[in-house]
Amino acid sequence: MLGQLQEAGNPSTLANYLELLSAAGLVGGLQKFSPDPLRQRASSPKLQVYNTALYTTQNHLSFKGMQRDRETWRNLIEATIGAHLINASLGNKLEIFYWKEGNYEVDFVIRKRETIVTIMLSPFKKGVRPGGVEIFSEIYNPDQNLIVGEGGIPIDTFLLMPLEACIEQVTGEAKKSA
Repeated sequence: MLGQLQEAGNPSTLANYLELLSAAGLVGGLQKFSPDPLRQRASSPKLQVYNTALYTTQNHLSFKGMQRDRETWRNLIEATIGAHLINASLGNKLEIFYWKEGNYEVDFVIRKRETIVTIMLSPFKKGVRPGGVEIFSEIYNPDQNLIVGEGGIPIDTFLLMPLEACIEQVTGEAKKSA
């Protein structure tokens, strides 16, 4: 959106609209993960719906049609996982981010104080190179890397997991091994 708007003041107008949409519980912006708060705020947010009905209402495909279209289905799964994470983070001290450098990406990064957990959806998006979690891990040393989907935690199982308990389990394991 920012690339299409050239006039001064438009980025702040868009940021204000995004804040209003977020306050209404419709759409929020995930910031790019960085330990530097200034770099975080300067990054372009990744739009995230709070309810997947907002994602699917404008799609012309039926549910079965979405399942057959691999890219559409993956995008719906990403929106679903993101909505789950955003809603699970409300009212507690969990922060939800994304991370991207070039063609490397981590779908979601969860932080609670010093604990960092990555979530990567499987299969990968088109145009995204595998290895994003490995590069992220070299730079930030997360406490846990989760894969959700094919070859990892089944999507329905993940959506039933209390996110706070997942973070506490990592924190508890880190304390035991220290």
